[in-house]
Formats: sequence, structure tokens, C-alpha cells
Amino acid sequence: MDPHLPATRAVTVVQLPDGTYTYADPANLPAPQTPPQVVQHIHHAPPDRTMQRIALGSGIGAGTVAAGVYFGPLLVGVLTAIAANLALLAFLAAVMAWGVVTVVKSVGGDEGKAASKAVSRARRRR
Repeated sequence: MDPHLPATRAVTVVQLPDGTYTYADPANLPAPQTPPQVVQHIHHAPPDRTMQRIALGSGIGAGTVAAGVYFGPLLVGVLTAIAANLALLAFLAAVMAWGVVTVVKSVGGDEGKAASKAVSRARRRR
């Protein structure tokens, strides 16, 4: 430090409430006020939003929440449609098997009836 220069004072740039900036001496500034700390507990959240709050609180972001909100019901709808299709296919397979058995019994004549009796006898023996 040069002894011929005046002593420097520590000056801080402060933003005023109207949005403008000014220089201020730190000794003249009021003590900074700390806002009360808010502690959120997950168990206070309603059950349907718990996962969303966990996702947002852990820093995953809104994309994960949006994906869960969008793809959750979509997945349920897709699985329901698949189950309905499989149930319809199973019903059609049972009806077609019953129809084939009925046609074979009625068209088979004496040989079909004899084969049917032989099968029923074999079942009884077991």
C-alpha cells in the first residue's frame, strides 16, 4: 500500500427496493433479516400428490411429474385394452372349439358316435 494514498473503505453495491443499485458502506447497512425456515414434511401431503412432492423435492424436476401424470393413466388404459383383447380372443377360441366339436359330432354319423362312446369309456376307466 502506498502511504500517500488515502485509506480505502470497503464499499458494497446494494439494490434498493425500487430496483436501482447504489454504493453503501457496510457499517451503515441494516442487519440482513433471515426469513423463517419452512420445513415441509412429506407425510402432511395428501396421498395422491406424495410422489409428485418427492420428485419435485429431490430435484428431479417437473418433467418427471409431467411424465407420471401423463403416462400413468395412459399405461392403465393400454393394459386394460390388452386385457380386454385377450379376454375376447379367449372367448372366441372357446366358442370356436365348442362349434367344431358340435359339428364333428353331428356330421360324423355312426363312426363319430362310436368314437365318442370310446372316449367316454376310456374316461370312466381312469
